Amino acid sequence: MSSHKHKEHLEKIKDAVIHAKELNEDQKSDSVKRIEEWVMEDKAFGLLEEELLEISEYFETLFAELGLSK
Repeated sequence: MSSHKHKEHLEKIKDAVIHAKELNEDQKSDSVKRIEEWVMEDKAFGLLEEELLEISEYFETLFAELGLSK
C-alpha cells in the first residue's frame, strides 16, 4: 500500500474513532494517540489493527464499516 493511501486510511479511522459512540473517552484518546504515532512512523497497518483490537473489539466492526478489514 502506498504511503499516501496508508495515511488516508489512518485519517479515516481516526475520524471514525473520534465520533464513535461505542468507545469511552479513554479508549478514544488511547486509540487516537496510537493512530497518530502510526502516521508519524509510517508503520504497517496490520500491526496497528492488532493494537487497536487490544483496546476494544469494536474496531473489528469499525474496520469492516470502513472497508478496511482483511
